[in-house]
Amino acid sequence: MRYLSGEEERKALEYMQIAKNIALESVCLRAKCGSVIVKDNEIIGVGYNSPPLNKCIEECVKDSLPDSFKSDKTCCVHAEQRAIMNSLAQSSEKLQDSTIYFARLNENNEIAFADKPYCTICSKMCLDVGIAEFALYQFEGIIVYNMEEFNTLSFEHNKLIPLKSLPY
Repeated sequence: MRYLSGEEERKALEYMQIAKNIALESVCLRAKCGSVIVKDNEIIGVGYNSPPLNKCIEECVKDSLPDSFKSDKTCCVHAEQRAIMNSLAQSSEKLQDSTIYFARLNENNEIAFADKPYCTICSKMCLDVGIAEFALYQFEGIIVYNMEEFNTLSFEHNKLIPLKSLPY
């Protein structure tokens, strides 16, 4: 992982702001998130979290799932997933070696600090389509993870496998 500074940080903050604006489209009852995929300073995909087809529901499914539920505990398509699908539909040839920027909003619709990497669904999808880096706005600043590291940390966070035992 690396911490951004200077011009690189300024540009990343611009992409985070775009992700914030995209997150405002979410109809999720729990959180608003946005993602932007960038390659060579060109936005090639955008996405926000919301239930499939943006069908608003009156109660979050997550509230009624048992602890033993063994899949993604949300009713939403993640912002990263939508950004990847958007990229695949419009410019799939540009995904290789791109960077994904993620923003989660607080209750005032401002960018909130992101948690450490934890979503194995999104990390695996990013790896599989060739995204090279994942940028998060964390307490320490904007941190960019290479995707293999992000994926490993996500699995470690979920205690699914020991750190350093993934095959790449």
